[in-house]
Amino acid sequence: MAKQEYFPDVSKISYIGPTSLRSKMGFQYYNPDEVVGGKKMRDWLRFSVAYWHTFGQKLDDIFGDGTAIRPWDGLTGMDLAKARVDAAFEFYDKLGVDFFCFHDRDIAPEGDTLRETNKNIEEITDMFVDYQKTSHMKVLWNTANMFTNPRFVAGAASSPFADIFAFAAAQVKEGLDTAKKVGSANYVFWGGREGYESLLNTDMKREQDHLGEFFHMAADYAKSIGFTGQLLLEPKPKEPMMHQYDFDAATTIAFMKEYAWTALTS
Repeated sequence: MAKQEYFPDVSKISYIGPTSLRSKMGFQYYNPDEVVGGKKMRDWLRFSVAYWHTFGQKLDDIFGDGTAIRPWDGLTGMDLAKARVDAAFEFYDKLGVDFFCFHDRDIAPEGDTLRETNKNIEEITDMFVDYQKTSHMKVLWNTANMFTNPRFVAGAASSPFADIFAFAAAQVKEGLDTAKKVGSANYVFWGGREGYESLLNTDMKREQDHLGEFFHMAADYAKSIGFTGQLLLEPKPKEPMMHQYDFDAATTIAFMKEYAWTALTS
């Protein structure tokens, strides 16, 4: 049985040149195989399709419902997750990009237990690997969503609760296993909940010590499984914490030096 085509009205998008009619869909300036400065454009510009924004975002705002109309509307759970994989690889092929990226919770729903959640992820990443065998697609990075679920309201690696710290560690372990499985070039740590709203109820030194220890554990595990991609920290201020520990490049570099993490990731 032939697979469903999710974007039947869209053909492969190709380079059409800057003088082409704008009514035609195509790249006017990006020619992936054109050599610039000794390398092809596709090697200089490693465009990556973000799974959440492209296939999960409902196009809503804080005052309204989602406005996106998707070919897979009506599906839920793993049926939805599997349909998105098929749609995604059709999209990548037609767009002509080489990379995609994702959070763990973008690609598969959480189950009632961590074991069930990991099983869902592994089923979907099996589909990724099968598609990668017949396509040129690679994973630029993957990461763990440790900011959406209410369990992380007080942090993940910096949480004052031992069970939440342990859950976060188990989630990152699965993320690193996933990174090796799909051949990710990078594994990203983004600490959206690693920070504080007020120092009145925060032991900042203790929280940062927990975070530093967490990164050491993650780096050690990545080495133990033979993951050769880069481990990256993503600075981003006030999203959503008022004061995040990875506020900007300067604070992130200082944190890495303080906790001697650079030696582990070089």
